[in-house]
Amino acid sequence: MPTKREHFQYSLRAQSLGEKMRNLRDERGLTLKYIAEYLGVEFSTLARYERAEWPFRRDHVMALLDVYGIYDERQRAELLDLAANAWRINQWEPGYGGNSRSGASDDLTIIDHWWIQSRAEELCVYASSLIPELLQTRDYAEAVIQRREPNAARLDRLVRKQVVRQEVLDERPPKRLTVIIEESVLTRPVGGRAVLEQQLEHLLRVVERPHVKVRVLPTRIGLHDGKDGPFILCLMRPPYPPVALVEHLGGRLVLEDVAADWYLKAFEKLTEQAASDADSANLIIETLASISHHKPAKLNRSAPEHDESAAVAA
Repeated sequence: MPTKREHFQYSLRAQSLGEKMRNLRDERGLTLKYIAEYLGVEFSTLARYERAEWPFRRDHVMALLDVYGIYDERQRAELLDLAANAWRINQWEPGYGGNSRSGASDDLTIIDHWWIQSRAEELCVYASSLIPELLQTRDYAEAVIQRREPNAARLDRLVRKQVVRQEVLDERPPKRLTVIIEESVLTRPVGGRAVLEQQLEHLLRVVERPHVKVRVLPTRIGLHDGKDGPFILCLMRPPYPPVALVEHLGGRLVLEDVAADWYLKAFEKLTEQAASDADSANLIIETLASISHHKPAKLNRSAPEHDESAAVAA
């Protein structure tokens, strides 16, 4: 573990630990000043611990768990494990959909994907096979989730949870979302033609929000930087660096530091190759017209669009 604070990275594990410890303090109505005096540290030092600007010392965490009355063995182990591994970056969670969690100590350092997305200032999504979860209709989501969850009760619970998570787009201030979708995704009949038609109509309504952009990557674009599969790039609030999330059959990856920068550069290049906002909307309209019994009017391509400056921050 790094011994110099100035060499400490803004790791997700440290952020998770800082948030959990701050929540425990707030729940018990204790002030930063009181806890700082108890630990024998400066007020500003404890604030930096909770903001994950400096790593929480393991012995401090252990002492605070007693102060906060945390005696559940698993919860204590989780927090102490995070403290011991706060310097680690990147993680791999084995097993499709995270269903193979063993409960071993190493598992306790796993950071939930949705927690990471919820902390992001902007989400940049490259979708190569399906409409992204935050933009799926309920019927589309059910068709996707049903492929891996045959139990009706759990299926309904997972679908409802996904629909609730979409409320993040209504936050104040709003969470920015930029999505690049392969053109082939627009014609994939997930759930059948009626479900797809409803999904495309939903996409057209969603892009009316100024903080949501949906860009289509035309099939005519040959080899590109999305060739290795879909990903979610989380642009975190300063001073925290970007994080990339990748899901595959072997498990799920959380990538930080240099590995996340690769995805940042890939998304920038994909943004350059994707159709404009208006042209993307017209591609969706044309696809919708081809599968439905009516032909909606095209958008005026000469009409002013939302600012199309780079979707990702340098």
